[in-house]
Parts: sequence; C-alpha cells; structure tokens
Amino acid sequence: MAVKLDELILAHDFVSGGEATGMADMAWVERATGRILMRGDDEEYSDEIPDDIDDPEKYAEVPGKYELDLGVHLVMDFARRHLSDGDFDRVRSYFRRPGAYARFTNLLDRRGLRERWYRFEREAKERALREWCEEEGIQVED
Repeated sequence: MAVKLDELILAHDFVSGGEATGMADMAWVERATGRILMRGDDEEYSDEIPDDIDDPEKYAEVPGKYELDLGVHLVMDFARRHLSDGDFDRVRSYFRRPGAYARFTNLLDRRGLRERWYRFEREAKERALREWCEEEGIQVED
C-alpha cells in the first residue's frame, strides 16, 4: 500500500514542529498499509501506538526537517537564488541569533517574496519526502 503524500507532509510537519519546540512528537508510516501513526506529548493528538512500533520491518519513522536538511540550508538556498547579495548577507546574519525565522519572513514580506518562499519550501519538502520514501521502499500516492 502507498502512503498519501498530503498525510505524509502533515506527519512530517508534526515531527518538525516537535523538533522546533523540544517536544517529543513522532510519526511513523506503517509499511503494510501506508497508514500514518502519530504520537505527541499531548495525548489529545496521539494515536494508539502498537507495541512493535520500533520494528523497522513494519514501521518507518517519519523524519523531521532537520533530518532532511530542510532547515537553515534551505533558507540560505532560497536567499541565494531569490535575494540580492546584500539581502543574502542580511539573512545570513539573522541566523546567528534567536528570532531568525521571523526576521527572514519579515524581509520576505518587504520584498514581496513570502508566497514564493512557501512554494519553494513546499516543493523542497515534497522532493525530500519522496526521496525518503524511495529509500525506505514506501510507495507514494499523490
């Protein structure tokens, strides 16, 4: 069975949100069915997790954005491609201290590029998740 791409993206975002906040949010793809299982620090958002969830033959743990290199490196790639040299240097300086992402998106708003960034980020995320699925032997359904 195949995993639905939109569901995989939601699971990836769930895991990535946990990475960013220090939460222990995790998600898995059940290989036999393509079903997504999620466990978060908040029980309200957790599925019933089977005892054999750690069996890699049955389940693949969904990676977060840092594992897929979709964090700062992706921001810098976008900045290099779509911003002036001066703005690129500005973005690099943002990521040397806290609050970087908010300053980055504020700059994108001033340049009218926020929607382009969201498309760029979504396309990179989809590519990375498809590659991950291929490596894991999981089929993807659009």
